[in-house]
Amino acid sequence: MTTGTEPARAQRQRMRLVGLAVTTCGLAILALAAAVALSWRGDLPDPVATHWGAQGSPDGFMSLGAFLWAGFGSGALLVLGFGAVTTLWGQSAASRRIGAGTTIWLALFLALLQLGTLHVQLGLADAREAGGIGGALTLATVASLVPAVLVGLLLPGDPPQPADAPVSPEASRVPLAPNERAVWIGHTGAGPGIALGAVAIVVLVALAVVSGVWGLLIVAALLVGVFVAMFAFTVRVDETGLLVRSSAGWPRTHVPLDEVLRASVVQVHPLREFGGWGWRVGRGGRVGIVLRAGEGLLVERTGGRSIVVTVADAGTAAALLNTLADRHRRTL
Repeated sequence: MTTGTEPARAQRQRMRLVGLAVTTCGLAILALAAAVALSWRGDLPDPVATHWGAQGSPDGFMSLGAFLWAGFGSGALLVLGFGAVTTLWGQSAASRRIGAGTTIWLALFLALLQLGTLHVQLGLADAREAGGIGGALTLATVASLVPAVLVGLLLPGDPPQPADAPVSPEASRVPLAPNERAVWIGHTGAGPGIALGAVAIVVLVALAVVSGVWGLLIVAALLVGVFVAMFAFTVRVDETGLLVRSSAGWPRTHVPLDEVLRASVVQVHPLREFGGWGWRVGRGGRVGIVLRAGEGLLVERTGGRSIVVTVADAGTAAALLNTLADRHRRTL
């Protein structure tokens, strides 16, 4: 339960507005890229190169029209999909930020990559003479990342939504004296996600060395930064609520005590429930900081929001959070 229907209405409105805005923006980016590409058609070979082999030479070709329709169609499906996730599952600011940022990143990345592959063919009579697209890939990755991160950062957070009901009496507790203080701290990290990331980074570095496209090292460096930020977290439960913070200091999230409805232990299956590892949005808009399968801390909060963190000794964390939230209610 929450403090009333007004916050719920405002929340649904935020979800719809953000979802509509990022979907419209993403589709506009794809359409603009297609329009720019069409303006180049007099300077492009026919057919155009659409795929490059491991040696950096074109090995796949199609007409410009088919290439643009394929790019716009697949991009539009992805944008509409992530826009729908933002609209339907954007109960929390975190899920809206992830959904909106991903939507914008996908649209920009696909648009810039499509334009980059065509740009290297301008003025050519035969698309087989086109050079490699490592530079275009690097530019698309880096240039699309900054606006996407800015979109996520600039979206407003959730307003306070204090609960108007006590913590569930069935939720676990720890015995604390009235004036006794307690803090629980846990750490979570590594897992299969970091191994997959390491493989991706090694492959990118190897491709850069073999192909001589040194811009791929920039992409590898960005991946290193992402994995440093996303695959080691400190989890803290204290008199302020739940705090989950990356070892890099950001990202971080905080659940205040007055928004905790119930904390419990769940078994987490990252691929099935969240589609992978890291800071994710799962089914129903549940935010997950999931670095491995197994035991996790589930915190149900006001406004239909919830967060899952995979961490050892989640039972103690849940019991203490319930106890502190209950105490906080009684002191108001």
